[in-house]
Amino acid sequence: MDEKINSEAIENKKSNFLLQLARKAHSHKIEKYNPGTAYAWPMGAWFSIFFIIPLAIILCYSFMKKDSFGGVVTQFTLAAYKQMCSKAYGFIFLRTLWMSAVSTFIALIIALPCGYAIARSKRQTVLLILVIIPFLTNSLIRIFSWMTILGENGLLNGIYRIFFSLIHGITGDGEVFQPHKFMYTKFAVIIVSIYMYLPYAILPVFTAVDRFDFSLLEAARDLGATKSKAMFLVLIPGIKSGIISAIIFTFIPIFGNYTVPQLVGSTESYMLGNIIMDQITKARNLPLASAFSVVLTLISMAAILFMITSDKHESALKKTINKGE
Repeated sequence: MDEKINSEAIENKKSNFLLQLARKAHSHKIEKYNPGTAYAWPMGAWFSIFFIIPLAIILCYSFMKKDSFGGVVTQFTLAAYKQMCSKAYGFIFLRTLWMSAVSTFIALIIALPCGYAIARSKRQTVLLILVIIPFLTNSLIRIFSWMTILGENGLLNGIYRIFFSLIHGITGDGEVFQPHKFMYTKFAVIIVSIYMYLPYAILPVFTAVDRFDFSLLEAARDLGATKSKAMFLVLIPGIKSGIISAIIFTFIPIFGNYTVPQLVGSTESYMLGNIIMDQITKARNLPLASAFSVVLTLISMAAILFMITSDKHESALKKTINKGE
């Protein structure tokens, strides 16, 4: 009996030893022939060629001297950054910051109820398609559509003309109708910017609301909170990551946009994107254009890093709460 037990124990040890050898060989084979690194090479090459190298060139150009023929002289200088810090460009920077902030704020105010309504609707797919449909058309077509709406003979002036005729037709003043100037103003730039980038605000808000636990709102109502109070104190903090993403995804493209101010704005609504474009095409000052581009890139990178940090902090907080429970 003892010999039988000992023989079984020896066989079990041999089988366990063989299993361990097989596992080591299998793991070594996976490590040796893992194709993950090979799959990453194309993306890494694409990222380097079309992102890192152009940014490096722009960064180098910003520290060079302007050539009289529109090129650059390979001489280190801070002249472009000194010129960028002038009073005129500082005013344009503040104007760009203000108009971008106003457009982003209005877009967020519109996106919050829209994202909530889509997330709570039974027809999410249809509503999301309606939000995404503008992306299927060319951006210039959408801008020119707004130019016809805001023009002297456009929709807004048509409505304004109706009210004007009703008021002055009844009183008999006989005043001549003067179209209101909606085009080529800051108002036009803000309105068109909101329309162009509103989906960038709606989609992150929708995603955050769709993942929100609405039982928390019911718990807040049971504890005596009103519906509006529960929305502001429970729902808004609960979808903070979506709100931050919506702000960043809307603010960054508006801040660097030049097409909308170029077509529906005037010199009083010029933004940094227009300055960069003018320095490249008209003034042929590549170092100054590169310096402005570096500033825009740094602002964008700071916003993206802030979003990533806030997401990590929120996920870590959720893990801590789940462990406590």
